[in-house]
Order: sequence, then C-alpha cells, then structure tokens
Amino acid sequence: MADPYQNNMYQQGGDSYGTYGEGGDYPPQEEDAASDVTEGHDEEDQMYEGEYQGIPHPDEVKAAQRAARGISELEELSEQYEDIMEDCGHGKFQWTLFVVLGLALMADGVECFVVAFVLPSAEKDLCLSHAEKGTLGLIVFLSMMVGAFVWGGLADKVGRRRCLIVALAINCIFSFLSSFAQGYGFFLFFRLLSGIGIGGTVPIVYSYFSEFLQMDKRGEHLSWLCMFWMVGGIYASFTAWGIIPRYGWGFSMGTEFQFHSWRVFVLVAALPAIMSLVGLTFMPESPRFLLENAKHDEAWMILKQVHDTNWRAKGQPEKVFTVTHIKAPKTAEDEFIEIQSATGTAVQRWAVRSLTLCKLVFRNVASLLSAELRYATLFMAVIWFCMAFSYYGLSVWFPDMIKHLQYMEYRSKVKVFHGERVENYHFNFSLENQIHREGEYINDNIKMKSVKFEDSLFEDCRFEDIRSTDTMFEKCTIRSTVFFNTDLWEEKFINCKMENTTFEQNKHGCHMDSVEENDILIYLVSFLGSLAVLPGNIISALYMEKIGRVKIIGGSMLTSAGCTFFLFLSFSQSAIIALQCLFCGISVAAWNGIEVVTVELYPASKRATAFGVLNALCKLAAILGSTIFSSFVGITKAVPILLSFTALVCGGLVALKLPDTREKILQ
Repeated sequence: MADPYQNNMYQQGGDSYGTYGEGGDYPPQEEDAASDVTEGHDEEDQMYEGEYQGIPHPDEVKAAQRAARGISELEELSEQYEDIMEDCGHGKFQWTLFVVLGLALMADGVECFVVAFVLPSAEKDLCLSHAEKGTLGLIVFLSMMVGAFVWGGLADKVGRRRCLIVALAINCIFSFLSSFAQGYGFFLFFRLLSGIGIGGTVPIVYSYFSEFLQMDKRGEHLSWLCMFWMVGGIYASFTAWGIIPRYGWGFSMGTEFQFHSWRVFVLVAALPAIMSLVGLTFMPESPRFLLENAKHDEAWMILKQVHDTNWRAKGQPEKVFTVTHIKAPKTAEDEFIEIQSATGTAVQRWAVRSLTLCKLVFRNVASLLSAELRYATLFMAVIWFCMAFSYYGLSVWFPDMIKHLQYMEYRSKVKVFHGERVENYHFNFSLENQIHREGEYINDNIKMKSVKFEDSLFEDCRFEDIRSTDTMFEKCTIRSTVFFNTDLWEEKFINCKMENTTFEQNKHGCHMDSVEENDILIYLVSFLGSLAVLPGNIISALYMEKIGRVKIIGGSMLTSAGCTFFLFLSFSQSAIIALQCLFCGISVAAWNGIEVVTVELYPASKRATAFGVLNALCKLAAILGSTIFSSFVGITKAVPILLSFTALVCGGLVALKLPDTREKILQ
C-alpha cells in the first residue's frame, strides 16, 4: 500500500517541496518524502476511504477539472482556496475571529470621537486657542490617513496579523501617554502617533477576516463586522457622558500635574484596542497571505486548525481534514534580502531589509494603476471620496449647527439695561447674558458671566470669581476697583480707562472650573447618530447577497442624496437630530457595500494595500469635508447641502458602473 503521508506534499508547478525555509531556496525532496507538517499525524486521519476501491481522491478530481479548463495558477489557487474554506465551514473559529477583529474596528470608531468629546474640557485644561483646537481636531484624520496607507501596504508584505498587532500596540501605548500629557504639544504629538496606529485597523481587519470566509458568507459577515464601528461610537459617547462631567474622578499633584476626568475617559477609550490586542495573540495569520508568500506548511496547519475547530464545535470531531494538495504560484519569491553576518552589521542588514520592504510596498501601490486594476481603482477612489466627503462633512455640520442654534437661542434671551445706577449693592447671584449700557456702579460687589458693559462707569467696585466667557468691557471708566480671583485679561478691556485699579489673585493660565457646564447634548447627538446605524446595518447585511453590493451602494448613496434636501427644513435642534439619524441609518448601507466590494475587487497580494490607499483617501475627504462644512455654519445652509448632494449623486452613479462581485471567488 502506498505511503499515506506521500499525498501531503505541497505541489508547486509540478515539483514537490518540503517545509519552507526562510532565507533560502526550497530544497527538492524525494517522491516518498513526508512534509514536516504531517509528521506525527495518525495514519488513519490522512487515509482516503475510497483508496481501496480505486476511487480518485476528490482533490485529484477537482485539480483535473481545473487543469482541463486551462486556468492560470493564481486562479487555480483561488478556486482551490475557496473549496478549502467551504470544507472548513463557517463556525466557532470565524465567530471568535469576528469578535477579536470587531474590537479592533470598534477602537477605530472610538478614536474618531475621543478628541471631539474631550475638547470642551481639554481646551480649559491645556489653554487651547481656537487655532489649536482646530489643529487637534484635524490631526485625528490626518494621522489615521497616514496610518491607513502605511499599515495597509505593510500588511500585504509582512502579514495581516503581525501588522495589526503592532498597529494596535502603538495606539494603546500613545493613547495611554496622551492621557498624562500636561502640555498641548505633547498631547498633540501622542494623539498623532495614536492615530497612526489605529489608522491601520480598517484596511487590515477587512482583508484579514475576508480570507477566512467562503464566498456565500462573505458579504453578509463583512457587513455584520461593520456594526462594531457603530458600537465604538455608542461606547465612546456613553462613557464620555458618564465620565467627563464627573470632575471629582480626577486628582492633582501640586499645580504642575492635573489629571481631570476627561483624561480618565481617554484611558477608558483605549480598552477596545487593548482587548483586541490580547485576542490577536491567540489568532493565527491569514493562510491566504501565507500561501501567497510560499509558506505552504504554515498555511496547511492553520487551515486544519480552522476545520477542526469548526467541526468539533458542531459535534463532529470525527470529520477529517481531507486537503492533501495546495497549489501555489510559481512566481512566489523570497522578497526580503538576507545578508549573512559576515557581510555586514545588524544595523546594515536591518537597513537593507527596510529599504527593500519600502520599495516593495510602493511597487504594490503603483500596481493599483496597472491595466487590469486601473478602472477598478479609479471608480473606487471616486466612490470612497464622495461618500467620505459628504458623510464626515455632515457629521461635523450636524453638531455644529446644534451648537449654533443653541447660541442663537441663548443670545435671543439677552437682557439689555440702559442708564441704570446701582450703588452699595452686593450681587449674591451671577449676572449672565446681559448687556449694560451707560450705567453707573458705585461700591458694588459683582459676580457675572457672559456680560457686556458699554460706556459704563465703575467706582469702588469689587469683581469676584469672574468667568470671562463672552464677558467684555468696552469704552468703560473703571476707578478704585478690585478684580479678585478673575481670569479677565487685557483683551477683555476695549478702549477702557482705568484709574487706581488692582487685580488680586488673578488666575494665570487656564483652569478647569468645578461648576463648568458640560452640555450633554454633544454626547446625546453622537449616541443617537451611532444607534441609528443599527437598522441600516442589519438590513444591508441581510440583503447584501440577495440584492448585490452594487445596487446597495448606488441605491443608498442616491437615497442619502435625496435626504440632504430635508436639511433645508432644519430650523430646530430636534429636527437636526432626526435628520442626522435618518442620514446615518441610510448611508451605513453604502459603507457596508463599499467595504465589501473593495475586498472583492483586488487580489490577495494587493488587497490590504488597495484598502489602505482608499481608506487614506477617505480620511483626506473627511478633512476637506469637515473643514468646508463647518466654515458655513451660521452663514448659509445651501452650500453644505448642495455639496453633499452633488458628492452623493456622483458617487452613487459611479457605483452603478462597478462589476457585480457577489459570486466572485477572492483572487
């Protein structure tokens, strides 16, 4: 009887190879030699029951059918890999990986909200100017753009799992450090590096997970995975709501080190990334990536692990993994240049490897514009850009419009006093939202907030605990007056005349106020917007295979474009919140379809690179959209609405030109 281990040899172009050895050629083996991965396996596990009857092995039948069709080696590998994944089934292994990668995607969703939630508190704690606040808000998308490009390219050359672990570790480390940063410069720097780390999650997660899915499960389960981004938004808004207003949760060490509650939130926001990082240590590398890099034995062992894990969980531990041959492309090459220790130092070897890796990554990026991928890349670039420009632009416009309406409502209630005279009076309440013109205040004790004095006289007065938000003195005369424990600075006194005026215990720098009003509406709006994604996500996941990716993308984008015209009716806060929920619920279906199609259009060797480039373009569009849309708040609604409508219609029409990838085997 033939040696049962003989069939476990991996074939490449008709030649047999043993264990893949890094840094060297593949040594030829004899016909009856056994592969290292199968040593120690029970003989009956590898026995094909039809062997005694002379019935061909199913693998041999499928290989003969593929050979008869004259397909290329890459196509043969794709078809064989699809057959293997069908044999492995969908079960416990995929669901475990689903949760681990979902937590990484959740961490990406959290990162988009962290800075927005902490800014109201951090601007006081870190003494941020308006320009610095704007820079901090944009740095998130800028760093994630860089991270998407870098980690997406590396994942195709170094490995999905390895790159995702490093990217998440970078995010966790610098998120932790940013929570302790006391100055604006360090906080900005640490958030920049944190964003570069988390920016790699989206392109890697989708590429990684798709390579463990069979064709008929791919669209639905990649869409379910998208729900974790929504969960990230809910988690961020819920924890921010529960932590940031709790000022007592912080502590301080003198005047130099302050750790307020918003810093606690920054730490808590990193928990999904930490949990995903821990989970990834128990997950294997993508076998499809290993096969692309000629690591046949490692790929076979992982595929067997997937198969056995799923069938044991289904109560069929006796089901045997029958795969005996895995085709690999002839062009597989050892892409990293190995230098022996005698030819240079460790630093030199590292430098050459790094340079070679960079060249390979940029070569892969350039290949996205090759003849066979040019149109796919162009169409996807237009769709990603248009969708991101509109989505992120409106995501900033909605809360900014709510703040503007709040401000207008607040200013509409302003009280104006003209020519009043107040003498020897102690204000036991704070003046707020008032304008006083041509008044006289003699020997008064005053507390106030958001008050403007014009052409007024102050004599023998005492100002205590002044919060200078929107407080202004213009063309006033101030005599023999004391400012005690205030943060009023020179710019608050416009064309004023001061005589014998003193400032006692004046506040230096910026300080958190324990009674600072923290508007919970910013958390509520984000929470409702994220929650509104749920129905759209469920519907798109259930119908991704039935309707098709192209129709879902095109239909969702065009429907979202129609919804933007309802923004002309947004005259109240409740109307804006309702329209935001409607827009987010519809547009999520388009996002699901875009991410699924991006995975399916590109071959394994370029999948993460393409996803990274397109996701980087998405972040660039987010920067442009959020900047442009926010600049028109309080000026006009027409420009943001028309820009959003035009972008969505353009992207939706281009999406309808995409090929249908529902029944396409992953290349």
